[in-house]
Amino acid sequence: MIEQRALAFACDGDWLYGVLDLPAAPHQRGVLVVVGGPQYRAGSHRQFTLLARSLAAQGIAAMRFDYRGMGDSEGAPRDFDSVSEDLRAAIDIFFSEVPSLTEVVLWGLCDAASAAALYATGDARVAGLVLLNPWVRTESGAARATLKHYYRARLLDRALWKKIATLNFGYRAAWQSLRGLLGSAAAEAPSGALPDRMHDGLGRFGGKLLVILSGADLTAQEFADLADSSPKWATLLAAPRVTRRALPKADHTCSRREWHEQVAQWSADWVRSW
Repeated sequence: MIEQRALAFACDGDWLYGVLDLPAAPHQRGVLVVVGGPQYRAGSHRQFTLLARSLAAQGIAAMRFDYRGMGDSEGAPRDFDSVSEDLRAAIDIFFSEVPSLTEVVLWGLCDAASAAALYATGDARVAGLVLLNPWVRTESGAARATLKHYYRARLLDRALWKKIATLNFGYRAAWQSLRGLLGSAAAEAPSGALPDRMHDGLGRFGGKLLVILSGADLTAQEFADLADSSPKWATLLAAPRVTRRALPKADHTCSRREWHEQVAQWSADWVRSW
């Protein structure tokens, strides 16, 4: 039997709200779903709700909540790299509500994965991270990913060649866009950019990592390209503590049922694997 419990807890003078899916005999390791971007705790197409219920059905307590300024929670909105106090407050209430917990896994999509990576090393209760299509965005990295993956796919698009054949293709706009991307791709990311900060955080974090990448998502492709082209990232991700999974046809949010169910199952199996 699974209990669904509404939670209200304070963070620096503001009230935050969340939901706990609690199995009758929870595993010692729980999962805190970190919500990124302009979303609230249900997620796109109820993604986080379904994830939490799936985890709880397999004996893993799962909590999801709204940052300050998002969803039902009070306070001013904030970026993913300034939510450490929100995460700490959520972990505090999670442990209070589930006394049998000994450690927690942070689960995040996109910039929520980045937030988890930046936070984890500062909290000994965090034992692992699930990073789904993590956000490592830089102007140059995004440009290179677009050139490599989007434009390559466009060359195989029948609709594009039909426009060209019927003289309905905007050559000038296309050239201006391509020229801008080529210029951005040639630039180097500044020192201390997000990829460096995330690498530093993950490098100092001693716990386990599960990295899941969608094949039809430029955010995931930018991360994969970084992992392939940067020796320090390649070394980090090759460590025994890192597990990598791929969904070749999935989009950014794994919107199809078979995709999000696979992500949920990978997550549950991994959480219980050590």
